[in-house]
Amino acid sequence: MRALSTTLLLLSIASPVVAQKFGAAENLAPYIPTPQFIVERMLQAGHVKPGDVVYDLGSGDGRIVITAAQQFGARGVGVEIQPDLCRKAVERIKALGLEDRVSMVEGSALHMDLSPANVVTMFFLTSSNEKMKPNLEKYLKPGARVVSNQFPITGWRPVEVVHVKSGSMNHSIYVYEIGRTR
Repeated sequence: MRALSTTLLLLSIASPVVAQKFGAAENLAPYIPTPQFIVERMLQAGHVKPGDVVYDLGSGDGRIVITAAQQFGARGVGVEIQPDLCRKAVERIKALGLEDRVSMVEGSALHMDLSPANVVTMFFLTSSNEKMKPNLEKYLKPGARVVSNQFPITGWRPVEVVHVKSGSMNHSIYVYEIGRTR
């Protein structure tokens, strides 16, 4: 419950610069880095394998797409609305020599063509997941997996819910497969 409270507090103070550039509705969540052990568990739950294309919506520092490339042999595309975070992620990708397998797109996830993706990861509130749902349904092919950290996609039935306990924190990872969401 503390994670939800923290998330809601951070949402209330999200960057006004981003809201001005894209509009408040375009910024789906504040930047809250996903712990690395949850990143790895999300990618495992999404059954990421070599050759997959992983899109991380609200990519922040790029840790999910970088991990997808380094540990799972996938290609990654991070989508980040905040220019400074996008720039930092690009710098990290270059420093790691992953430019041939990982890229970043500065922009709104709400308008992103997701059709190349086999797996989409995200860490948005349920209300933002609801806003993303039409784009996921429009672009993703049957069999593509959507992995949502902490918050479900209303109206979709997950194929799996993974529970991870870390100290006093309980994490839920919701896994959906396009074509099996109802």
